[in-house]
Formats: sequence, C-alpha cells, structure tokens
Amino acid sequence: MTIQKIYIRGWFQRTTLHLSEIYDFLRDAESPLDLDKEKLKTLQKALGIHSLEMNIEDFEYVKLIEKQGIEITIYEDGLIVLNKNPESKLEKDIKALTSYYEEKLSPALSYIFSLGAPVPKELANIKTIYPYFVVLDNATKEDIEQLLKDFHQKKYFEIKADSFEIYRGDILYIINSLSEPFSNIGQFINEQIFIREFKGQVHRYLNLHRLIWEKIAEVKERGEIRGKDIGTFKNEIESYNKTINFIEARINQMGTYIHTRETIFKNKESLRHFANVLQFRYEALSDTLEYIKDLWTMTKNYVASAIKLFETLQAQSTNNSIQSLTVVTSMGVGASILSLFAQKPPTFTLFGMMYFLALAIIGYTTNRAMKSIAMKRMYKIRDVEIAKNIK
Repeated sequence: MTIQKIYIRGWFQRTTLHLSEIYDFLRDAESPLDLDKEKLKTLQKALGIHSLEMNIEDFEYVKLIEKQGIEITIYEDGLIVLNKNPESKLEKDIKALTSYYEEKLSPALSYIFSLGAPVPKELANIKTIYPYFVVLDNATKEDIEQLLKDFHQKKYFEIKADSFEIYRGDILYIINSLSEPFSNIGQFINEQIFIREFKGQVHRYLNLHRLIWEKIAEVKERGEIRGKDIGTFKNEIESYNKTINFIEARINQMGTYIHTRETIFKNKESLRHFANVLQFRYEALSDTLEYIKDLWTMTKNYVASAIKLFETLQAQSTNNSIQSLTVVTSMGVGASILSLFAQKPPTFTLFGMMYFLALAIIGYTTNRAMKSIAMKRMYKIRDVEIAKNIK
C-alpha cells in the first residue's frame, strides 16, 4: 500500500483583505495593526518558512512550505489546507501535521486577527481538525480495511467509481486513487474539506442555539425567582445577546462562500468525476444555512423577550425595595417630629449621644433587614409558554 499524501484542514470566514494581511505577516512579520512587533517576529520564525508565494487560480491563495516539508495553502475565503508526503508511520505524520497546525500556525493567525470583534467564548479554542484525509495509490480492499482497523475506525460508508474509491471512518477519510490524476484528487479534497468545515461550523451554531435556549428556559420554567438573582441572570442573558449578534453577522456572511465554491465546482472540468459526491452538497448546505438563519432569528427574539421580562422584574424588585425604605424613613421622620414637640431645646449630653447612636444602629439594621427581605422575596415569572419541539 502506497500513501501519497496526508491532509488536515481548518476554515473560518475570511476575505482577500485578510489574505493580504496573512501574506504580509508570513513574508515580513508585519501587520498594519498595532500589534507587538517582537511577538510577530517570534510567531513568524516559529513557522519555519522555507518558501512562500501568493498565486491566483480559482481563488487567490498563499502557499508556504515549511522546512520539514509540510505544505500549507491558505485561500482567500479562509480555507486552510495542510498536507505532507508520508515519511514514516502514518500516526507520526498525522501527529506532525496536527502539532504544526495547533501549536504554530493557529496561534500565529489568531494573534494577527486578535483585534476587532472578539470570538464568543462558546466558539473559542475549538480544535476539531479531524478527519484526516489520506490519499492512497491503488490500494487493495484488504489494505484499506487494515488501515481502518489500525486506527480503530468503523467504516461509515464507501463510494466506488471507475477512477477512485472513497472510504469514510470516524477520523479517517480515505481516497484511493485507481487512475484519477492526483491533482484532481487534491482539488476534490479541498472542496470536501470546505463542505465538512462549513457543515461543522453551522452545527456548532445549532448547538449554541440549544444551549442558550435551554439556559433561559430553565429559569423561566421555575415559575419564580428571588429578587437577588434577577440582576445576575439579566446580565447573563445580555451576554448571550452579544454572542447572538456576533454569530448572526457570521451566519449572514456564509451564503456567499457556498455560492462561490458551487460556481467553481460546476465550471471545473477536473471535478466532473466527483459529481456524484459533490453535486448536491452545496445546495444542501444552502438549505441548512437558511434553516439556521430562521432558527437564529427565533433565538434572538427569545433572548430579547427574556431581557424585557427580567428588566420588568428588576424594576418591580427595585420599586418594592424603595417602598419598604420609604416606610422606614417616614417612621423615622415622624418620630423625630414628635420628639421635637415633646422635648426642650436640645443639649449635648452623654445620654443624648448614646440615644443618637442607638437610633442610627436601629435605622441601619432596619434598612439592611428590609433590603434582605426584598432580595429574598420571590417574583412570579409570567411569560408565554412555548411547547418544546425538535430544535
């Protein structure tokens, strides 16, 4: 069995503007932003760049080759593909690619794009770079089954054509070339990587919708909430709202990338043989994206209604506290007025000072007690009940 290439990948929305910034950093360790120049140099040096070039084909892209033979291609739409020729055991080669991506390339790119809108904590530090794409040359079925077995993989499916075969495990994606030119397989892998990364990102947004919805619903379903917890939970919902606005912008950008990739696929003769694998995938991604957009709009409205609800509860809690303090204050003022009519002109005495301190302590203690009662008071959560469905 001959292994031709090993691939790993990543994708997050970028444009040709970002690509120019990446190229400037890789070439000169520079950035147009106010970033630490020494850190830029350190990160660029760690990449071990042997050669670097910028080209234009279907997309504008930057290609760099690392000193140990790892090849990195970064496309203007944000697709990043790392590959290398096999040198030793497959496990060791995969580890070398993964280590380079996670420990060198990813930190460098994260730093040069560290300014601007922050990535929500729910999406930060996601390291799902598998599956690993492995290209074989005329391997037998026994070879492929052994390879899956060595990696403890169950076969999800297989696709057979005249010039290639595809076998999908959990973390291994195997393309066996029978007669298909290697350059065509490389283009197919790029498209397959984009589709998988796009789908994976949309799936994360779906899961984030579920997380936010359930956290809000959990409190609403209690039916009541303590006064002291209203402000805390309102702040938490407002943080969800910021996350939602960020992700909504990202979701609205994603349709353009599908359209561009689909157009290239339809007009590229070298990908015709892969039509049965790719043909309807872009359309399916578009449909999925529209579903997520609608779902995200519903999530945004749900969070907005929750913020309004807890603002009302917070106002009610504050009003109750003020009313309680008003009663205490009125009592104190009334007592003071009565004492003025009943007493002779005031004189400074030890007893008077002790009396004043006693009143101050009583007033402070009463104030604290009334606040504590207000904070412990339970408030009804009245909201429209929505039956749970499949989300």
